[in-house]
Amino acid sequence: MNVLTRIWKREWPLHLMLVPGIVLVLIFSYIPMAGIMMAFQKYVPNKGLFGSPFIGLKNFQLLMDYPDIGRIFFNTVYIAVMKIVAGMVVPVTIAILLNELRKEWVKRTFQTLVYLPHFLSWVLLSGILIDVLSPSSGILNQVLGLFGINPVFFLGDNKWFPYVMVISDVWKEFGFGTIVYLAALTGINPSLYEAAEIDGAGRFKQTLHVTLPGMLPIIVLMFTLSIGNVLNAGFDQIFNLYSPPVYESADIIDTFVYRMGIEQAQFGFATAVGLLKSVISFVFVSMSYILAYRVANYRIF
Repeated sequence: MNVLTRIWKREWPLHLMLVPGIVLVLIFSYIPMAGIMMAFQKYVPNKGLFGSPFIGLKNFQLLMDYPDIGRIFFNTVYIAVMKIVAGMVVPVTIAILLNELRKEWVKRTFQTLVYLPHFLSWVLLSGILIDVLSPSSGILNQVLGLFGINPVFFLGDNKWFPYVMVISDVWKEFGFGTIVYLAALTGINPSLYEAAEIDGAGRFKQTLHVTLPGMLPIIVLMFTLSIGNVLNAGFDQIFNLYSPPVYESADIIDTFVYRMGIEQAQFGFATAVGLLKSVISFVFVSMSYILAYRVANYRIF
C-alpha cells in the first residue's frame, strides 16, 4: 500500500465533506459563466445562448461609441476612490482616539454602536437617509434652516450626491474598519510607549512615533487590497438612492448594466459592459495582490 492510498483511506471523510461546497460553487459560480457568450452575440431570449446570432466584438464597439461611457467610468472611479480614501482615514483616526480612552466600558460601548450599521442593508438605510435628507421634512434641512440656510436637495443635486454616497458609506462601514485597526493596536509592544514616555514624549508624539508606525503594515495592507475594488462604487447603495435627475453624477457601471440589461433588454450589450468591468477589475485585483505581497508581505498561498 503506497503513501497516497494510506492518506486517502485516513482522510477520505474530510475530502467527502468538501463535496457539497464544490457542487455549490460549480452551480452558482462556474456554470453561470457560460452567460459570457452573450457579450459576443445579439442575444435573443427565445433562441437562447446557442441559437442567437454571433456578432463578434460589435457590442464592445458599441460600448466604446456610447456617448456617456466616459462619464460613467469617471463616476465609478471618482466615487470609489473617495470611498477608499475616506474609508481609510476615518477608521484609523477613530481607532487611535478609542485607544486613548482609559475607561474600557466606554470604549466597548462606542465600538459596538459604530459597528451596528455594518449589519443593516442598504434598502433599510436608504429609507432612513431619504427621510433624514428630505428637503421638505428632513431633520438635517430643519437644522440648516435654524442657521438661515436654504433647504438642500442632497439626493437630487448632482453637486451633493457623490459626497452623500461617500459620507453614508463611511458611516455604515467605518465601525468594521475600526475593529481591524484596534486589533492592530493591541500588537504594538507597550515597552515602546514606556521608552517614549521616559524620553519625554507626550501622547501626541507617542501617537506619531509609536502608534502610527505600529499600524503602518495593516494600513498598507488594507489600502493595497482596496485598490482591487476601485471599479466597485457600490451598486446596492446608489441603486436605492439615485434618480434620473442625478444620473450625471450618480450613474456608475453597475447601475448602467442594470438599466441596459433589465430595463431595456439589451442583454448582449449589458453583458459586454459587465465583462469589460470584470477584466479591468481582475487586473486591479492582481496588481493589488502583488503590491500587498511586496509592501506588507501578505500572501494567500
